[in-house]
Amino acid sequence: MNTSTDPKPAPRTKPSEHGEPLRQLVAGEEPGSSHLGARLRGYFLTGLIVVGPVAITVYVVWWFINLVDAWVKPIVPPQYLPEHYLPFSVPGVGLILGITGVMVVGALTANLFGRTLVSYSEMMLARMPIVRSVYRTLKQIFETVLSKNGGSFKRVGLIEFPRRGLYAIVFLAGEPPLEVDEKIGDGNPMITVFMPNGPNPTTGFIIFVQASEVIPLDLSVEDAAKLVVSAGLVAPDQQERLRELAKRKPKPVHEEEPVV
Repeated sequence: MNTSTDPKPAPRTKPSEHGEPLRQLVAGEEPGSSHLGARLRGYFLTGLIVVGPVAITVYVVWWFINLVDAWVKPIVPPQYLPEHYLPFSVPGVGLILGITGVMVVGALTANLFGRTLVSYSEMMLARMPIVRSVYRTLKQIFETVLSKNGGSFKRVGLIEFPRRGLYAIVFLAGEPPLEVDEKIGDGNPMITVFMPNGPNPTTGFIIFVQASEVIPLDLSVEDAAKLVVSAGLVAPDQQERLRELAKRKPKPVHEEEPVV
């Protein structure tokens, strides 16, 4: 006769209702501290995204207004400035006067008298050894950039750089000088491109490349500049719209559910 009895199961211990807070206190954490910290960090980053661009924009605009005021106000007679009649300084007066002066010069240059004065002024500058080279270079740059019919920096492309299989964004600047085209073109049409350095697009490389090696893009110059300045973090708006359209694309006919 088997007199052995089954061992009694070990009594279950009731979990402590305060076990989790106790472990947090032992670990040196406060209940809900991580959740609260994550929420505060999210609030801070969201506020920074909203306030940062506005603050930087206001700072740049204010700096530009003060810069123009510092240039224009000293050459304006004091009796024509609001500070002569008001006990405080009015910002932006120099900027308004500067814009008005540039418009007046443009209007005068459009007639015969203004063109005559400009031609005589250019003749005087052309006789100065150092000033004439600086003036001609700056005039050519301004005429090329601000010309309505100019095609510079209005298209964006890709070239393989620094090796095959790697591509860099370039801005198409136009045709290269005739001497460059004759010596390295070898009968193939050449093009001048500017490859900016990110995140500072004001520096870069001027490259002469065959037109067949440039891959044109449908990106605007503004979208390409955003891509360069943000080091590739900000995608062009066009790409975002294409992604949204792809998500909303209707299903093919064979994938649609049959109508019952």
